[in-house]
Amino acid sequence: MVLNNYYYSFINALSPKFCDDVIKYALYKKDELARIGGYEKNKLSENEILDIKKVRNSNIVWLDESWIYKELHPYINEANKQTGWNFEWSFTEHCQFTKYNLNQYYDWHCDSHSDPYNKPNTPSHGKIRKLSMTCQLTDGSEYEGGELEFDYRHYNPVMRDESQHKIQCKEILPKGSIVVFPSFVWHRVKPITKGVRYSLVAWNLGRPFS
Repeated sequence: MVLNNYYYSFINALSPKFCDDVIKYALYKKDELARIGGYEKNKLSENEILDIKKVRNSNIVWLDESWIYKELHPYINEANKQTGWNFEWSFTEHCQFTKYNLNQYYDWHCDSHSDPYNKPNTPSHGKIRKLSMTCQLTDGSEYEGGELEFDYRHYNPVMRDESQHKIQCKEILPKGSIVVFPSFVWHRVKPITKGVRYSLVAWNLGRPFS
């Protein structure tokens, strides 16, 4: 799918108080190792943990609070409208608060799955991830590394040179900034080299594209 816009940003959209409230609330909860597809079981072996960390190394907390959704949903709708994506969506999964400490990262990946969720009697059943949102809870001056990058080579064959298809998203750096993008777009977070980066991610689901 070739799009005119591969992401849409809102700089300093969320108030510093909201960002600090989310951080304080999430840090009060017990975190867990972030996982990737195929590693959903409760107990992981040491080798499985090592396999995950080859792709993703971060700690997360799941949040499902209405005051968070109330703050985020208007930006998802506005980005969907302003870009002309106009994706149908009707449900947001639990938000993911992510801590990127020293040397932690998330290598190239996309958020969407090949098949719709098969979870009968739940709001996600039969739906796919369509719109992803990343919220910056710490200012870019508080850490080094941790760059958010997008890769468009899978969607636009004209972009053959790496300088064309790989783009660093600098709009996310100011505290409270938001970036919304189609969940099928490949992206990564590079390793943190100094400090800590806190972010909040939300995935928004709808019926599969026809």
